[in-house]
Amino acid sequence: MEIPSKYTPAEIEEKWYKYWTERRFFHSVPDDREPYTIVIPPPNVTGVLHMGHMLNNTIQDILVRRARMTGKNACWVPGTDHASIATEAKVVNKLKEEGIDKYDLTRQEFLEHAWNWTHKHGGIILEQLKKLGASCDWDRTAFTMDEARSESVIKVFVDLYNKGLIYRGVRMVHWDPAAKTALSDEEVIYKELKSKLYYLKYKIDGEDGFVTIATTRPETILGDTAVCVNPADERFAHLKGKRVLVPLVNRSIPIIEDDYVDMEFGTGCLKITPAHDINDYEIGMRHNLPSIDIFNDDGTLSKDAELFVGEDRFDVRDKIIPELEKAGNMAKIEDYTNKVGFSERTDAIIEPKLSAQWFLKMEELVKPALENVMNDTISFHPPKFKNTYRHWMNNIKDWCISRQLWWGHQIPVYYLPQGDFVCAETAEKALELAKEKTGNTNLTIADLRQDEDALDTWFSSWLWPISVFDGIRFPENEEIKYYYPTSDLVTAPDIIFFWVARMIIAGYEYRDELPFKNVYFTGMVRDTQRRKMSKSLGNSPDPLDLIAKYGADGVRVGMLLCSPAGGDLLFDENLPQQGAGFVTKIWNAFRLVKNWEVAENIEQPEHSKLAIEWFRNKLHQVVETLDEQFNQFRISEALMTIYTTVRDEFSGWLLEVVKPPYQQPIDAKTYNETVDLFDQLLRLMHPFMPFVTEEIWQLLKNREDGESIMMCQLPPVESYNSEMLAAFENVKEAISGIRNIRKDKNIPNKDTLELCIQQGDKGFEPQFNSVIIKMAHLSSLEMVTDEVQGAASFRVKSTNFYVPLEGFIDVEEELKKLEEELKYTKGFLNSVMKKLSNERFVNNAPEAVVAKEKAKQSDAEAKIKVLEERIAGLK
Repeated sequence: MEIPSKYTPAEIEEKWYKYWTERRFFHSVPDDREPYTIVIPPPNVTGVLHMGHMLNNTIQDILVRRARMTGKNACWVPGTDHASIATEAKVVNKLKEEGIDKYDLTRQEFLEHAWNWTHKHGGIILEQLKKLGASCDWDRTAFTMDEARSESVIKVFVDLYNKGLIYRGVRMVHWDPAAKTALSDEEVIYKELKSKLYYLKYKIDGEDGFVTIATTRPETILGDTAVCVNPADERFAHLKGKRVLVPLVNRSIPIIEDDYVDMEFGTGCLKITPAHDINDYEIGMRHNLPSIDIFNDDGTLSKDAELFVGEDRFDVRDKIIPELEKAGNMAKIEDYTNKVGFSERTDAIIEPKLSAQWFLKMEELVKPALENVMNDTISFHPPKFKNTYRHWMNNIKDWCISRQLWWGHQIPVYYLPQGDFVCAETAEKALELAKEKTGNTNLTIADLRQDEDALDTWFSSWLWPISVFDGIRFPENEEIKYYYPTSDLVTAPDIIFFWVARMIIAGYEYRDELPFKNVYFTGMVRDTQRRKMSKSLGNSPDPLDLIAKYGADGVRVGMLLCSPAGGDLLFDENLPQQGAGFVTKIWNAFRLVKNWEVAENIEQPEHSKLAIEWFRNKLHQVVETLDEQFNQFRISEALMTIYTTVRDEFSGWLLEVVKPPYQQPIDAKTYNETVDLFDQLLRLMHPFMPFVTEEIWQLLKNREDGESIMMCQLPPVESYNSEMLAAFENVKEAISGIRNIRKDKNIPNKDTLELCIQQGDKGFEPQFNSVIIKMAHLSSLEMVTDEVQGAASFRVKSTNFYVPLEGFIDVEEELKKLEEELKYTKGFLNSVMKKLSNERFVNNAPEAVVAKEKAKQSDAEAKIKVLEERIAGLK
C-alpha cells in the first residue's frame, strides 16, 4: 500500500467527519451502560466561532470522546441561545438600514423579521464546530426558543409565580439606553474612567449663603429632590431644617440628614437624585422624597427635566457646564478617576433608573446551591472559584428577570381591563383564571393584554441541563431520568453568576438534585501581551483560518499545549504550528512502520523483544497517569503526557530499537507487536486528535466499513514492572553517553565502537545489553572489573562505562585537551578551597551556601581523579 508522504488535513477531516455522522456514531439513546452527559454552553444563535469557543469545545470533545472509549454511553447535547439583547440589536440595525423603525412595526411583524434573521444566521456556529471535530449528538440540537424550551420557560415562570417567588415591583434597575431595557447586576461591566468632579453651589433658600456639593454627573441636578449631610457633621449643623434651590431650575428642596453621607468625600454635602442613583433611591425611600425621572428610555432628557428636553445626556453634560458658570453656580472642576457601569451587551453607559420590573426572590432558592458547592458535592476545577461563587451567593439580590424587548419569551402575565392581572401558561388558561378572579363570565381573550416585556435570556438557559431532556414539561420521562444529572460542565469563569450558579439553583429547585458533578473552568484566551482577544483590537485570528492552515488536530493540540484549568491561555500562532508539527511526526512514524518489508521466517532479535516488553510496560504506566490526570481535570498535562510518550518514547526509542537494518526486512513478530502498540497509542491520542488517529488507525490494519477508532475501548489500566522501566532509563542514559563521546570525538555512526562496563555497587541490569549494542552501534560489549586505561568514560548511577578510543583519536591532541581541562579544574578547586578555608565565610554564610561550596569541592576532586586517570592511560 502506497502511503502519501504528506498528511493532508482538509481532505482527511472532511472524509472522516462525514463517515462518523453518516453512521450516527455521535448519537446516544438510553441503554444499560453508565451515561456520560455534557451540555454545550449554548453560543448566541447569531454568533460565529471565536478562540474562546475553540478552547471550550475542544475540551468538551476530548472529555466526551474519552468517555465513549471507556465504555460509557456518551451524550453531548448541542444548541444555541436566542440572546435577546444582542439579536434584537442586530435585527433593529438591519431594519434601520432598510429604512424601517422597530416601533413602526407590530410586535408580530418585528418577530417575523427576527425569526428570519435567526433562520438565516442561526446555526452557523454549530456548523463551524463540526470543522473542529466536535462529536455532538446533532439529532438533539436545541434552541432556547424552540417549542420544548419555550414551553418549559413559561411553565417555570408560572410555577415560581404561584409559589410566591416572582413579584412585580418598581425598583431601581440598571438601564441600557441603547437596548432600551433593564439589565441584571451581572450584565453590567465596570470600567475605570478619567472623569471630572464638578463642585456646584446651591443657594440656601431665603438666605444669601450657599452649600457646595460635588458630582460627576452635573446633568442629573435637574432631578434633585434633596441635599443630604451627615447628622454628625458639625460643619452643617446650622443648615438643619433649611432648604436650598436647585441650580438653573430654582426648585426648592430640603436639606436632610442621613448617616450614609461620607463626611470625608467631596464637600460632605450630597445631592439626592432618587430616580437616578441606587443609593439616593434608598435615602429617598427612608426620607419619603419624591422621584423625578429626567431621562427617556433612550438616554435623552425627558420633559420632567424642564431644560434640554430631547437632548442626549452626554451632550447635556457639555452644555450645562457653561450655563452653571454663567449662573454663578460652578465653584470648581477637578480631574477625577471613577468606575462607570457599561452594558455587557451594547457597551453603552448604563443609567440607574426607576422602573416597574419583574423580580425573582433569590434568598431561599440559593441555599442548596451554595451548600452543595461549598461541600464539594459539585466540584469546581480549579477549586479557587468556590470563593468567588460563595461571595456572590452570599450577597445575592433578587433577580430582575424582565427585559423591555420583543425578541424572547414574552412574560406570561395577562392584564385585565380594570388593571389587575393573572399569570398563566397560555391565553386560554389566563382567560379561565380571569373569569374566576372577576366573576365576569363574559370576558374574552380580546379583553386581556399580555405583558409587553420578554424574560431575561438567562431565564431560559438556567434550565438548560433539564430542558434539553424535556424534564420541565415531562419530569418523569425516560431521558431526563437516564441522562440527568449531567456529568461535567465546561465553561468560562466570566459566566459563573449568569449561568453556572443559576443552573445549580434550578437543578435543586426542579430536580432536587445537582445539574452536573464537575465544573471545569477554562481560562481566557489572550494574546502574548496578555490582552483579551477581540475584533476591535485586531488580535484575534479567525479559528477557521487556523484550521485551514494547520488542520483541526494541529489547532486542538496547540490550544491545549498551554491551557491549565482556570489559567489564561496566551495564544501565539506558533502553538497550532507546533500542533501541526506533532501531527506530521505521528504521520511519519506511521509511514516508517508501514513501509517496512515483513518477513515471516526471521526470528525476533533479542533487542526488539526487550524493547517491545519495555514499551508495553511504559504504555501501562502512561494509561495509569492519564487516568489520574483526567480524574483531576489536568487536561493540558494529559496532552503533554501523550505528546512526550509519542515523540520521545515511541518514535525516539521504540521505533529506533526495532527498526531493521537498511534495506533489510523486519521479522513478523516484532512488526505485529509494534503495530499493536501503535494501535493502543492511537486510541490514547484519539480524544485529543480525532482525525489523524482515525486515518492512521484505519490504514494500520485492514479495517471493515463501519469500524472506527472512536468506537474502540481505551487500553485498560494494567500493572507494570516499574523496576524494568527504571532500568531502561539507565540504558537510555548509557546510550546517550556513548553518543556524546561520538559527537565529542567526531567518530561517525558508521564506525562501530567497543564498550566496557564496570559494575557499580547498585549494579547495572545486563538484560538490555543487546539494546545498547544496537542503538550505540557497538562491535562488542564486555563486563569488566577494573578501570579501562586510555578510554573515554562516563558514569550512570554507580556504573562506569568505558569506550576505548584507540584508532579513533589523535593521542597527542587528546592529551593536550585533557591537560588543559585538568589545569582549569584544579584552578577552580583552588578558588573553592580558598572560600572554605576562610573561617568568617564558613561561620557566617548560610548553611545551604556552605553546603553548595562543599559539593563543588567534592565534584571537582572527583573530576580531577578521572582526568588524571585518563591522562595516565594515554601516556
